[in-house]
Formats: sequence, C-alpha cells, structure tokens
Amino acid sequence: MNIIKIGVLLIPIKCYNKYEVNMKALITGASSGIGLSFSKYLNDLGYDLVLVTRKKDKLEDLVKDYKVNVKIEELDIKNINDLEKLFSNNKDIDMLINCAGFGLFGEFINTDLDRELEMIDVNIKTLHVLTKLYVKEMVKNNRGYILNVASMAGFSSGPLMSTYYATKNYVIALSEALNFELKKKNKNVIASCLCPGPVNTNFNRVAGVKFNDRGINSDYVAKYGIDNLLKGKTIIIPTLKFKMAAFFRRFAPRKLILNIIYNYQHKKNNS
Repeated sequence: MNIIKIGVLLIPIKCYNKYEVNMKALITGASSGIGLSFSKYLNDLGYDLVLVTRKKDKLEDLVKDYKVNVKIEELDIKNINDLEKLFSNNKDIDMLINCAGFGLFGEFINTDLDRELEMIDVNIKTLHVLTKLYVKEMVKNNRGYILNVASMAGFSSGPLMSTYYATKNYVIALSEALNFELKKKNKNVIASCLCPGPVNTNFNRVAGVKFNDRGINSDYVAKYGIDNLLKGKTIIIPTLKFKMAAFFRRFAPRKLILNIIYNYQHKKNNS
C-alpha cells in the first residue's frame, strides 16, 4: 500500500502489481529442467522459494547465488505423510508449482509395472494431494496461484508412452475443472496448466529414449508459464507451433493422431 499526499490529505493507493513483493512460491521437481528454471525466474521476480527435491546437496549448489530466501525440502514426494508434513511446515505459500514428473517409453505390455506405478504416484498422486491441500488454504485466504505442469501429451492418447500420456491427460482435466470451479465461486485463486511440447531437459534420458530434436529452452518455458499464470490463463501452451498443433488436433480423426504419435515415439527409440 502506497500513500500519496494531495494538499493536506493522505490517500492510500493500492498497488496492483502482478509481481507482488514478499511473495513465496513452492516448487516440486526443482533440482533440474523446468523446475530449476522456474526457481531462477521467480528469484528474478523477488519471490522467496521453497524448493522440493530428492537431491538437496546438488540443489544447494545451484541456488547458492539467489538473492531471495530459499528453503530446500528434501523428501520423498510419493509419500503422502511427507506431503502433509511439507504442507504443515509451509502453509504461507502464494504460488504452488507442481513440476515433478517423468515418463517411460515402451509398449504397455512390456513396460515395468512398478516403474509405471511410481510414475502415477509422482505425476498424479503427488500433484493431486498438494493441489488439494494448498487450494483449500488459498481459498480461505482468497488469494493464490497454482501451476500444474502437464504436456502437449495430455491432449491425446500416446502409443509407446501410454501411461505417461494418460497421467498428463489427468493433469489437464483436473486443472481445467478446478479453475472453472474457482471462477464460479468468484475466488481470487487461479489454477492453470502448463502444456509445453518437447523441452530441452533430461526427460528423454529418464524415459529411456533418444531423440535428435533439441526441444524448447526450459528457461523460456518457465517464464512463459509464470507470466501467463499471473495473467489468469487456464491452459498455457508455449510457442505458436504447439498452439496450432493443439488447435488442429481437435479436427483430426483420432486414428490419424494415434498413428502420428506412434511414428513420432518410434523415431525416438531409433535415433
């Protein structure tokens, strides 16, 4: 709140700056890729940070020069008890970014069940629990932002990465419905979903594939995602190329889309 003086009157003027000061963001999957890029951009904007990772030592070195307050939480995000403890210790969060996630390549009949269940835990259960806990707190305070990171994969089925595509479908559907509910209640809380195409991270290595396409720069994706979250956009798709792909996909036969995705994924395994 700023105070300006007009004659003998002191008039309070509220500043509606989308990059508010003294804000705090919590980011999962913060030790690499888009998650790390989110933390760098929010550091530039002056947000204090709570960074969730399995690799505390590595992350401490990466953020040692940040100018904001940084708290690193090292925990197993697949464990609900750990998530509830994380929430209890960090309720004063203005922005939640659910970025943790990974993929797995292969035919469904051959992929490892334990690894798939771990993916479902990370990509869906962890995101669901944290979104549930924090949105209740944000609604109570009538302010807050939630950014769930999905993928262009979330707009269709995905042969050769079927479970990963299915998890991202869930993230988009949940985020879109939640944001609609919040708008209906006239709450000052935004739930958005970031849906990038291939990003230049170690995702393909974790998924077990190789591909020549370098992908989008993760710093660009993170900045684009946060800027559009703060504008209140529900579904956020970086780059014109992928906006057009999402648009025209609505009109293409599903069998054609499945063939395109199968061939695209098959090339990854043979690059």
